[in-house]
Amino acid sequence: MKEAIHPEYKKATITCACGHVVETRSTVQSIHVEICSQCHPFFTGKQKLVDSAGRVEKFKRKYGIKN
Repeated sequence: MKEAIHPEYKKATITCACGHVVETRSTVQSIHVEICSQCHPFFTGKQKLVDSAGRVEKFKRKYGIKN
């Protein structure tokens, strides 16, 4: 590696809007995010499932398509 061209990595904290804090290393000391793995619906299991069958039936009724 070349000398004196790489940025200096310092201890950093990543803070989520939900209050979860993660410590890591970065060139920036403080990083703020709106969503993390502690509050994201996919990871928490509170994901909203889309009723695709209902959407298809609604489309068929709207355009008069019969099976």
